[in-house]
Amino acid sequence: MRGPDAVATADAVRNGDTDARTVTEQAIARIEEYDPRLNAVVHRRFDAALAEVAAGLPKGPLHGVPVLVKDLGTEVEGLPATGGSRLFAAATARRDSELVARYRRAGAVVLGTTNTPELGLNASTEPVLFGPTRNPWNTARSPGGSSGGSAAAVAAGMVPVAHASDGGGSIRIPAAACGLFGLKPSRGRVSPAPRPTTLSGLVSGHHAVTTTVRDSALLLDVVSGPMPGDAYAAPAPAAPFAELARRDPGRLRIGLYTALPEGPDVHPHCAGAVRAAALLCERLGHDVVETTARYRPADVGRTSGVLMGADLVAQIDARLAELSRPLADDDIEPFTRVLYDTYRALPAADVSRALRRAQEIGWEVGAAFDRFDVLLSPTLAQPTPLLGTLDTTAPESVYLHASVYSAFTSVYNVTGMPAMSVPFGHDGEGLPLGAQFAAPLGGEGVLLALAAQLERAAPWGRRPPPDGDPDDSLLDIRHKMSDV
Repeated sequence: MRGPDAVATADAVRNGDTDARTVTEQAIARIEEYDPRLNAVVHRRFDAALAEVAAGLPKGPLHGVPVLVKDLGTEVEGLPATGGSRLFAAATARRDSELVARYRRAGAVVLGTTNTPELGLNASTEPVLFGPTRNPWNTARSPGGSSGGSAAAVAAGMVPVAHASDGGGSIRIPAAACGLFGLKPSRGRVSPAPRPTTLSGLVSGHHAVTTTVRDSALLLDVVSGPMPGDAYAAPAPAAPFAELARRDPGRLRIGLYTALPEGPDVHPHCAGAVRAAALLCERLGHDVVETTARYRPADVGRTSGVLMGADLVAQIDARLAELSRPLADDDIEPFTRVLYDTYRALPAADVSRALRRAQEIGWEVGAAFDRFDVLLSPTLAQPTPLLGTLDTTAPESVYLHASVYSAFTSVYNVTGMPAMSVPFGHDGEGLPLGAQFAAPLGGEGVLLALAAQLERAAPWGRRPPPDGDPDDSLLDIRHKMSDV
């Protein structure tokens, strides 16, 4: 059974109902008990964490809260920084990333780092370096990717929250697969410092996977805000996100779409879950109108691929320069090698064209917000896949299936708009499904307020994985509603 969320944990420590050492030891015990089956945590710093607790933690809003950090793009001083890749297996972080430093200043206890597909390039977390992470709901299934290790750890109750990042759906996809809340913030909301990622940073962002909306809002308050010299920054919120999440969202105009032009087939359970979410929104007083998506996923994929691919080449070449050697056959997985070879040969003008096209897609999708406050769609077109479906050692497998799992999510990376996956319903095997809501740039407050309203109306976080005992009858209602 999941323990208290981060807000409740910090409150309990602050009030003297428990203490940071006890909370930390309990989280360590849960990791040691559950992780051998799930393979979510790849690097641990338990002794260092306990020493930090003993020395005294900052009295911030996350005082005593145990967290995990994704092993990709955000680094923890002294731990390996592998990105799930054999090429980087010997790399060690020399300093904390700014996001981790902000966690620490808020009083969080960093226990280690979580598994990720190689360099975040897969919608399932199955790197050759560390092996697959398993979904706590069904260990034969994927936890999604690329933040699959973080999602599995939170879903299993190892920690209440974990850092995650999203370059094409990598927060929202595992959130949907593991029954969690996952918000991808607006472009520039969270600084990537000290990693210069201007091209890939246009489509990727950092935040977290959580069991509750209030945890997501609190963590966003902790980590948001630009560093001096950042290339871009999101509009400042009207109030702290924790406050915005408590506000009534008002009567929202919600545009609903369950299919994409020239897009993949959408499984009836995935479409049904979103229609059930739309029905609940109507019952809560919102206006829901069916609309048509204003983008083609293949166009979005090409554009995003160039921006991410150019950065991939630069990242690999920089590592090879550090090692003073050429790329070896077993340095990177076959799918990564195909991408590297493809984008290494890309003319510079194609990068400029991709940047221009990304802006055009932003305007095209943004036009929908003249009519709507929020857009609603499936998070995933198909239910959570079996492990091995997205096999990066067989590139054709990834090419065949990957677009199915990012067709609805990647567009909001290209446009920079905030988007969230809200747990809603279950598939025919009892695995969680997600409904995705998106807002214009800077619209995280609206999304958080709506998500909190949905969470109050039909809670999702009170049931353990299927080997436990369900204790929330509303989940049965939500399951039935997913057939609408």
